Amino acid sequence: MKHKKGAAFIIFILIFGAPCMAASAFLGFGNTASWKEEVLLHDGGKIVVERFYHLGGKPTLESRERRALDETASFELPGAQERVIWKTEFNDSVPDPNSLNLLVLGIVGGTPYLATYPVGCISYNKWGRPNPPYIFFRYDGDDWKKIPLEEFPPELSKVNVIVGRPPAKLLKPFYTIEQVKEQNRNIHTERYRTIIRTPFDPKALEKGCPVLVRKKDGWYSPRGPKAPHPIQPKQSENKTGSK
Repeated sequence: MKHKKGAAFIIFILIFGAPCMAASAFLGFGNTASWKEEVLLHDGGKIVVERFYHLGGKPTLESRERRALDETASFELPGAQERVIWKTEFNDSVPDPNSLNLLVLGIVGGTPYLATYPVGCISYNKWGRPNPPYIFFRYDGDDWKKIPLEEFPPELSKVNVIVGRPPAKLLKPFYTIEQVKEQNRNIHTERYRTIIRTPFDPKALEKGCPVLVRKKDGWYSPRGPKAPHPIQPKQSENKTGSK
């Protein structure tokens, strides 16, 4: 899971009834999509993050959005004249953990941190069914390293990026801090508004996403039935859509 400096880490459909987020497009043409957004840091500072998607397939009648193949987020590290890049791929067919959505981007002591969540039930199982259901990373100057909750700075608690993306038809080239908050206003599930550090009821997580095991041709319940195909995002559920 290493990458060269300036490259990114593989990572973000939503699980447990959280808002489904789909990749979108700035000037929504072709097979790509991008925009910039201001990110409010915990100490009151701010940075500008550039977000870029590769898109695939055709829009469905249900979501009217193309599915995301991957996302890249990049930003300048304050005071370091260095551009940090993070990348996530969305591919349930591969066994490696991937498919994560951004929730928090923070910088503490000059070090960047990310809080993400698995996008979809298959991804949640790939990542070992974390509880609380987040995946955390720290940038060490070369790689994004997965870290436990205990090493994620407690001051990084509030979601401060657009979770997924706005609908393609409404996408702007640039979002201010207030516009980022507005895009996330329809997210009512608390764990996708703030980082919750206490474990959830395992039965609640099991109800939202059953245990799946990897076999040669896909993901299955230990009892046999094949896992359903990942649910495609529904823009009607939330206007800030991901996969």
